[in-house]
Amino acid sequence: MASDTTAEKLAPGEARCPGVSVQDLLDKDTRPVPDYLRDQSYEFLGDADIPYSRYLDRDYYEREVKDMWSRTWQWACREEHIPEPGDYVVYDVGPYSVIVVRDDDSSINAFRNACTHRGTKLRQANSSGYFENLRCPYHGWTFDRSGALVEHLCEWDFPHVNTADYGLEGVRCDTWGGFVFINLDTEAEDLHDYLAPLPDHVNSEAFENRYVAMHVEKELNCNWKIASEAFLEAYHVMETHSQLMRASGDANTQYDFYGDHINRLINVAGSPSVFLEEEMSEQDILDTFLIGDRSDVGDPLTVPEGGTARQVMAQFYRDMVAEGGGADLSQLTDSEIVDSIAYFVFPNQQFFAGVSFPIVYRFRPLGRDHEKSLFDLIILKQKPLDGAAPETAEPYRLKSEESFKIVPGMDPYIGEIYDQDTGNMEAAHEGAMTVGQGGATLANYQEIRIRHMHKTLEKYVGTLEKYVGPDEI
Repeated sequence: MASDTTAEKLAPGEARCPGVSVQDLLDKDTRPVPDYLRDQSYEFLGDADIPYSRYLDRDYYEREVKDMWSRTWQWACREEHIPEPGDYVVYDVGPYSVIVVRDDDSSINAFRNACTHRGTKLRQANSSGYFENLRCPYHGWTFDRSGALVEHLCEWDFPHVNTADYGLEGVRCDTWGGFVFINLDTEAEDLHDYLAPLPDHVNSEAFENRYVAMHVEKELNCNWKIASEAFLEAYHVMETHSQLMRASGDANTQYDFYGDHINRLINVAGSPSVFLEEEMSEQDILDTFLIGDRSDVGDPLTVPEGGTARQVMAQFYRDMVAEGGGADLSQLTDSEIVDSIAYFVFPNQQFFAGVSFPIVYRFRPLGRDHEKSLFDLIILKQKPLDGAAPETAEPYRLKSEESFKIVPGMDPYIGEIYDQDTGNMEAAHEGAMTVGQGGATLANYQEIRIRHMHKTLEKYVGTLEKYVGPDEI
C-alpha cells in the first residue's frame, strides 16, 4: 500500500495504489482491447470538502428541483414497458410527473402529467397501464395519445379556449439502449450529445438486446445524492464488502470522467484486493467466483499453466451463453465479460456495460422529501434469439427496513451485498447531521466521480454561498 510519505511527494491527484492496474490486466486480455477501455480521462479537480448542507438543507433541494431536475435527461422507462399503442408509464421526480406513452404509429410521446384545465394530475404517480384516450378524472377533459385536446365538456362555456392551444404540454423524449429518456427543458441539448461519449464507447445494442428480468425499488432514509455516491467509488469495498476481496480489485479501480455529464469506473474481477494478506494462486482466485465449476456442461473449471482466472471465467461465460443458444460473444474481451464497467450519467443513473453484470441503477428523491430517496435496481438479461418476447418484470417495492434477500429470485449472496450498501447510505445521512465538521472529505482519485458529480451539480444549482440561476450557466 502507498505510504503517506510517498503520496506527499506527488502532485495532488497523481497518487495511485501500487500493484497491478486495470491497464496491466488489459495487457493480458485474450482479445484485442477496444480503445474505449484503453482510454484514461482523469484530472485533479481540487480537494475542498463537499458541504453537508448539500444533502441536508431544504433550500438546496428546492434549487435542485427548480434548476437541475427540470433540465436534465433521465431515463423514465424501458421500451418494453410500453410495447403497444396506448401503453403508458408515469415517471415522477420531486414535484414533476411525466406520462410516457406509445402512440398509434409506434412512436413515443411524453407529456407533463397535468390537465390543461385546472392542473389536475391525470394518472397516479408511478403508475402504468393502457389508455385509448386520456380523460381527466376531475372534469372529464380528454386528450389523445398525441396529447391533443379532443373533448371538453360544456364547450359553450369556454369561448375563450382554442382547442388547438390546450393540448398537454410536451416533454423532450428520446431513446438510447432500449431506455426512454425524458427532459422537461424544451431547450435542452440532444440526448446523444448529453450522453457523449457513452454511445461511442458502448453500442446501444448491448442494452437494447436485453429485457428487464428483475426490478427492485428500495426506499431509503437518506438524501438521493448520498445513495448515488455509494456506487461511484470502490474505496468502500475492502471494509464494507470484505467477502469480495479475494477476487475483486478495489483500490486499483480505474476512474475517468468526460465533460459534465458522464463518468466511469472499471472495477476488475479476478484480481485480489491489494489489502488481502493471504497469497492466492490463479486457481484460488477462480474458486472464489460465484460459479466454481462446470458440472452442468462439463469438467470443473481449472486454470491452465500460464493462464489466469479472468481468462477462464470469461471463456466459461462465452461457452455457457453459446451452448444456451445465446449471442455470439467470441469477439468480446475478457474485461467486457467479467469486469464492472460502470458509466454514471448525471444526475442519477448508472449503466453497467459488462456482459456478465448487466445492472442499471437510478436514484431519485422520494416524493418531496429531501431526506428520503428511491433506489431503482434493474437486472437485464439477454433477449431470446428466436424473437420471443420475455415477460418484463414488475417492480418489487422494499421498505427501508426490508432486506434485498426477500426479493423473489434474488441471490442471497447478492442481496447481502446490497443490504451492506444501503446500510451505509442511511448511516452516512445520519452521521452528516451530527458530525462536527462542515463537509465530506474526498480522496483525490478514488472518489473523483463524486467530486465530478458535484462540480456538475454546481453548474446547475450553484452553492449555498453563491446561487447560480439557469440564465447564468
